[in-house]
Amino acid sequence: MLFVGIDVAKSKHDCCIIDSDGVIITDSLRISNTKEGFDTLYTTITSALGSNDFSNVKIGLESTGHYSTNITNYLYSKGFVLPY
Repeated sequence: MLFVGIDVAKSKHDCCIIDSDGVIITDSLRISNTKEGFDTLYTTITSALGSNDFSNVKIGLESTGHYSTNITNYLYSKGFVLPY
């Protein structure tokens, strides 16, 4: 299981990924609020997971109005299930 935390902001997002054993995969992944940044996050997650089976990925992010809309829609389009 991977846990992904995303701190959403206007122009960049700070991400942390840990596994269910508490091993830190990345604790300071900063991505831009662009498709290229989202692609970086996606690649990092799939590399750490070793597959595209997203049933073992839990993503949490703050709902910050329109700043979280693009990344949320991107993650949905890739097959992730988000809590809202």
